[in-house]
Amino acid sequence: MTRSSGILLHPTSLPSPFGIGDLGEDAYTFIDFLHNAKQKYWQILPLGPTGYGNSPYMCYSAIAGNPLLISPIKLLEDELLTPADLANLPKFPTHKVNFPLAIETKTKLFHIAFERFLTTVDNDQKTNFDNFCHSQVYWLDDYALFMAVREAHGDKSWHQWEPDLVKREPLALIHWQNQLKHQVCYHKFIQFKFFEQWSALRLYARDREVEIIGDIPIYVAHDSADVWANQEFFELDPETGEPALMAGVPPDYFSETGQLWGNPVYHWENLAHTQFNWWIQRFESLLKLVDVIRVDHFRGFQAFWAVEQGETTAIDGRWIKAPGAELFATLQHKWGRLPILAEDLGVITPDVEALRDQFGFPGMKVIQFAFGSDNGNPFLPFNHGRNFVVYTGTHDNDTTVGWFEKLEGRERDRFLLYIGGICQEGVHWNTIRLAMTSVANLAIFPLQDILGLGGDARMNFPGLAEGNWEWRYDPAVINEPLALRLKNLTLICGRGSH
Repeated sequence: MTRSSGILLHPTSLPSPFGIGDLGEDAYTFIDFLHNAKQKYWQILPLGPTGYGNSPYMCYSAIAGNPLLISPIKLLEDELLTPADLANLPKFPTHKVNFPLAIETKTKLFHIAFERFLTTVDNDQKTNFDNFCHSQVYWLDDYALFMAVREAHGDKSWHQWEPDLVKREPLALIHWQNQLKHQVCYHKFIQFKFFEQWSALRLYARDREVEIIGDIPIYVAHDSADVWANQEFFELDPETGEPALMAGVPPDYFSETGQLWGNPVYHWENLAHTQFNWWIQRFESLLKLVDVIRVDHFRGFQAFWAVEQGETTAIDGRWIKAPGAELFATLQHKWGRLPILAEDLGVITPDVEALRDQFGFPGMKVIQFAFGSDNGNPFLPFNHGRNFVVYTGTHDNDTTVGWFEKLEGRERDRFLLYIGGICQEGVHWNTIRLAMTSVANLAIFPLQDILGLGGDARMNFPGLAEGNWEWRYDPAVINEPLALRLKNLTLICGRGSH
């Protein structure tokens, strides 16, 4: 990885007229901004269809795309919607996602587009759709059936369906495939349009020499097509189908009781017997959408925190070894060089660092973590190595301005002494400059930090189930003066692309 920089922004945070960021015009405008500001990378969060809590880390599928990211304007251009269909839209807030209203509005439009697709499009479009379904059959059939059956069961989790469907008895699957043929086709159509729109956006980014860093969560949601269709790869209660061992992390910087995520952990022995085929499909599918993959919770590939069913916090768990080296060796044998970044934050041991370094994966450094201890703190810029990605903060942190406003005592004093006082442009530019001047090969900044926004623009509060992932920006803030300021700093720090 050459010396460069980029911006972290999930597409849901983009402006749009439909209550949530999508793959329409403003996504292209953002890529233009990156290009003009000499940024090489756009980092995003997972792209999957979100469920309860709207977290991109808890999706109904590890491979499917989020329908909410589909642009109705692009469907209008495809003549699958009409101007009349887009009239009388609700009044959406511009700085927050109103998820219930956005879901309701977009779902109605998608159903209109689907019915029009079935009755009016030409044979070429239908051939493209058939080809898409055929090429994606390894995950799409299970996902579309899962979503249709879930809706038919009042959105109940799959383990609450009738026993023969929970166990995927062949006759039950055939019955529901026939019963819900129209709904299954609808979910396939939605994925067809998501992948079509994303592919066009990615091609635009490539033309402007902007690469996309995707994100692969280590775990998948229990209530997902992945777990329902591949139950042998997860630690489940054989009687109830619920997670027998739940994923999470022990108490840390973010939480005194740890984080109990609730996802089932993997049955790694069964995965290994298949040469990790399910994992390989996940990586290969994501690499069709992005250029580099950030592996979330990398330490879980060396050992993972497992909590027994019935626990309400992550305090009483245990570490279990994972065959990460075998998995990555299998991927390396298949691909050669692995375009992977390791999210190596949290409780990191020498074994985790050894796994990361064995495959040459860049690790992560976060400026906000740098000033709470002594000069040996590994997050201090002078302790960084080249093969790292340095962040002012991540999607799990407060914004830099919000973080600084809460700094107290010795940590605040150390930070102010280190930066030599707050610059005229604001403390966020001091912190961006610390990351820019680091020797780390890649520097990434949440867009909130580029804009100097306070804590009310924070993306996620780890441990809180609701109220996250809502922040959006106003299109007016992405302008030429801001691009020029970022460009000049990027060039002087030797990170300029194209």
